[in-house]
This record gives sequence, C-alpha cells and structure tokens, in this order.
Amino acid sequence: MTLMSVGGLTKYYGAELIFQNINFQIARGDKAAMVGVNGAGKSTLLKIIAGIESSDSGQVALARGTRVAYLAQEVRFAADRTLWQEMEAAFAHLADLQAEIKALEPRIAETDSPTWAEDMERYGELSDRFEHAGGYEIEPRIKRTLMGLGFHESQYNQRLAQFSGGQKTRAALAATLLSDPDLLLLDEPTNHLDMQALEWLEQFLRQWYGTLIVISHDRYFLDRVTKRTFEIAFGELEDYPGGYNKYLELKAERLERRLKEFNAQQEFIARTEEFIRRYKAGQRAREAKGREKRLERFKRDSALDRPREQAKLKLFLDTKLRSGELVLSLDGLVIGYPGDKDRSSDARVLLRADGQEIQRGERVALLGPNGSGKTTLLRTLIDELKSLQGVYRLGHKVSIGYYAQGHDVLQWDNTVIEELTRVSPTLGEPAARNLLGRFLFSGDDVFKRVGDLSGGERSRVALAQLTLLPGNLLILDEPTNHLDINAREALEGVLKEYPGSILFVSHDRYFIDAIADKIWFIDQGRLRQYVGGYSDFVEARERATQSEPTPGNAPAPKSIAQAQKPAANFVSPEEKQRRKRIAAIEAEVALLEQELNKLKADLESASVAQDIDRLTKLGTQYAELEQLLHQRYADWEQLAA
Repeated sequence: MTLMSVGGLTKYYGAELIFQNINFQIARGDKAAMVGVNGAGKSTLLKIIAGIESSDSGQVALARGTRVAYLAQEVRFAADRTLWQEMEAAFAHLADLQAEIKALEPRIAETDSPTWAEDMERYGELSDRFEHAGGYEIEPRIKRTLMGLGFHESQYNQRLAQFSGGQKTRAALAATLLSDPDLLLLDEPTNHLDMQALEWLEQFLRQWYGTLIVISHDRYFLDRVTKRTFEIAFGELEDYPGGYNKYLELKAERLERRLKEFNAQQEFIARTEEFIRRYKAGQRAREAKGREKRLERFKRDSALDRPREQAKLKLFLDTKLRSGELVLSLDGLVIGYPGDKDRSSDARVLLRADGQEIQRGERVALLGPNGSGKTTLLRTLIDELKSLQGVYRLGHKVSIGYYAQGHDVLQWDNTVIEELTRVSPTLGEPAARNLLGRFLFSGDDVFKRVGDLSGGERSRVALAQLTLLPGNLLILDEPTNHLDINAREALEGVLKEYPGSILFVSHDRYFIDAIADKIWFIDQGRLRQYVGGYSDFVEARERATQSEPTPGNAPAPKSIAQAQKPAANFVSPEEKQRRKRIAAIEAEVALLEQELNKLKADLESASVAQDIDRLTKLGTQYAELEQLLHQRYADWEQLAA
C-alpha cells in the first residue's frame, strides 16, 4: 500500500537549482536511505516532505491520516522543560484520546441514557486505540528509550537547557521515536551516538513496524537498517532497490551500462558526420543531406548526455621517516583530571591502561562510550594533558601527526589558503592552490574565512594540513565527522596505503572495519585489547556474553507500542497465506534477476556491435524490469515485516 507519493518536486534557493522533477513513491513499511554529497539537497527534500519547507513546483501526497515525525540535524527545545517533560510531550497525540475517554466515563455510567449504546461503542473503540498505541505503558516506554540512548535516571528531571549539544540531539531522537509516527524522517540521527546507542537504535529501527526515510553517512547503519536507497546527484533522484552495499553494486552497473550506450551513440554520430562530410558535395549528396536531417533530429530528441560522476577528494598521505619496531607503549597509565587542592576535590580518573602497545604499521581503533576518556587519552599522548599516574613511551624516531575532533588546530580568522601556508610556510601560493584543489577547494574558495566554512569544509582543510605534517604516527580524533560518504571512502583509501602507524577514534563502524587491525576498547574504566577489525571485535564480545544474558541485551520492540507476540506454536491461516505469497515473490524475484542478467549480456553484445536501435530497445526493457524487480522487493519487505 502506498503511503506517500512525491511528484515533480523542484526547488530553487534564489537562482540556484537544488533539484528538479523529483518523483518516487514510498510503500507502507519501507525503510529507505537518502544519500548524496554534502549540499546535494537531501535535508531540503526531507524538510519539504515534513512540511517545513515548500517546493517551487510539484507536490507531496500522503495517505489519509498519516502521522509524520521529523528529526532535524540541529534541534531546539523549550528552555524550561526537563528531559522527562519533553518525552511526555511526545505523547500529545494520545492526550486527546485520553481526554475523550475520560469525558465518556460518566456518560456510560448512566445506563438508562438514550445514547448509552453509542457512547459505549465509542468508549470501546477509543480504549482499543489508546491501548494499541501504548497509552497504558507510557512510563516504561520512556524509560526503555532513554536508557537505550544512554541517559541515566539522574538526568530525567534535568532541564534540557543544561544539556550538551550531543545530549540534546539524543533527547530529540528519543522524543521522535516515542511519538510513534506512521512515517519517520531522520536527518543524521547517528551523530553524537556512541556504539552502544548506535546498536540499540539499529535494532529498534530494524524491528519497528513503521515507515522510515533516513539521511546518514554511516554506511554500516544504512546497510543494517535500510532496504532501499535514494541517491540525489546533480539535481536528480535515482531509486535503487537495496541497502547501501547493494546500491553501490547497482550504481556501478548502471554507470557502466550508460557509458557503453553513450560511447556507442557517440561512435554512431561520428560515423554519420564523417559520411556527411565525405559525400555532401558528391553524387550521394541527397543521401548525405537526408542523413544530416535525421542526425539533427536524433541529437535533438534522443541524444544521451555523458554520465556524470561526483568530484572526489584526491588525498595522499606519506611519510619518509621510518620509526622503530615499537611505536607506542602504555605503562601503568592513569588519565583524567587532577583535583582542586583549594576546594579539596579529588582527581577524576577516566581510564587506566597498562601493557598496550602499537607496533610499526599497525592501525588501532580506540572505542568506548561517550565520556569514557577517548579524546582525553589522545590529548595526553600529544602532551596537551598530563597523566595522573604512569607513563606512555614513544618508540625510536616516532613523530606524531594529530587531527583534532573539533578542528581545534584551525585558526578561524585565517583564510583557507592562509591555514595551509601557516603549517608549511615554504609551500607557496601556487602549490597551496594545487593541494587545495585535491580537497575540492577551487577558485575563490581558497580565500574563504575558515570560520565561515561548513563542518565538512573545515574537515577537508584539517585533512589538507595533515598531509603537510611529517609524522609517522597519525593520531586521529573522529576524522570522518562532517565528511560525506565519498570523502570517507577517499580517506579510507589513503589510510589503507599509509606506511606509518595509526591510532584513531571513530564511531563509523564501516570505516573502522576498513582500517583497523586492532581494537582498544574502554570497558568500565579500563583499556582492553582485541585483535582484528570491528566485526571481529563484535564477535569476540558476543561470544564472551552469550553465557551471561542481561536485560540490556533484550531485543528492541517490534513496535514502539510493544506489539503482542502470537503463540509460538500456532500458525494462523492468514500467516500460512502470507508465507505462501512470500515464497511466490521470492521465486519471481529469482526469475527477474536471471532475466536482468541476460539483458545485461545482450546490452554488452549490442554495444560491441554498435547497434543503436537494439541498444535503445534493450535499455528500455532493462529499466522496466529493474523497476518491476524493485516493486517485488518492496512487496517482499512489506509481507516480511
């Protein structure tokens, strides 16, 4: 069943076109990702769907009665509300139901009333709706959600104005989930979440019954939660039937096919133009003129544009300085903040580490909950903070290159080009411009003030500076923050080839899996070591906890309102029919995929033969079959949910 239809959406900001003629449909139960480079228009499209912004043309049509909840990147709260009051406000949609139920109670108590039957029927209907929406378990639902997102009971009555930016974002996410919408719109919900909260949110959304459109640069999150991907690029939207990795595969196939079609068409045009030039003034002039007219009509009506690809960062990191075999060792290290003697306050210990080492060429990911001491440890290793006890030792000829999470190393009053020449005075303007071009700064962009840049642009400036530093031990604090997916992939590529050693903090699990060969995990104030990437780390922890199940490991509810589960051994006729339909769709999907593979081979042979008519016909068939396959995926998802 279609929940939402988007037709012909076009949006300008002034004279700048953001996107045009956006068309797609969302079925009930769909869970879709929206991806694209920073500035492509993802957040703008989500705001238009939410009714916060208007489009210049086109429309968004929602099924009758659809309730929409939207979480923005930047959140605002009423300053006088507590965390708990904000969570209760999320149930405003139930307050009206409850008020009507209470108003009916004295009326149904009068059994001789002429409207008693109607009042009783209405009371039963409202009570069922209130119970189904979770109205009788509001308090436990609030507690479960806040606990899952990392809040403690001591914070429930704290005013939101006292919270940090990250805490406010998590509070807004909790309130949005508790509002129990039909269509949930999330713009970068994984920002400011630690690993535990990320895993809770993933589990929750995967088992939630509702419909979701989410913008995120967290590829691991997208692969685990979404089954459909919208990409916005060059002002247009493309629909892919699959999660993030499937989207990459399908996108590569589409690009390859379109390039072949474009190249075959260009060869056809070139041959025709050569024929026209050769015979236009000769005996075959009439034939040449006829071909010329047909070619002009073809160029006007049927000519393909060259497929475009987004500009990518061209990163490079190298070091000519070779360190000793041992790069870093931690010996009885205790880090935190010293007490205040004047106020007789004790030192605040965050983390204890003893015996951990980094060898030359190793890439170590530092993980742990928010506030556990990750950044404090990094700042201790670069001598910004002093340890409370113990020591760390750098190996022979080890030199550190540091990337700060909040871009603290940048001077915000400088221009972009001044920031590069500040860390490398001998660089010179031409070389600085050339380097900045690799980081997608062109023309007058290099004269922008750093303080006026977006978070992603400042990240690119900090990375450009990092390439100029001579270190052979990179210490990186959240290097993927504010970077879009393309930039993250470029950073992954260069770090994989980096010959030195790396210690980094990141919440991007896809990035961790791609880079790390060792994990340092902060567990209850102690640093513990695991060999392998993030997936290996998760498996090791699961094996360790399987024998000790805890309430915190319970799965997320199938719905926000805690839907009841049927008896395990009973299979209803409806369930049997559902399973039968799922099997039929799976068989049809297999046949469609086989047909698409056959068409793909036919397209390749037509491209080699330069048969334009057959290419066009096959391309149309391919697009139609691909759309049908997408619809069958959507049908399967709806039935499986």
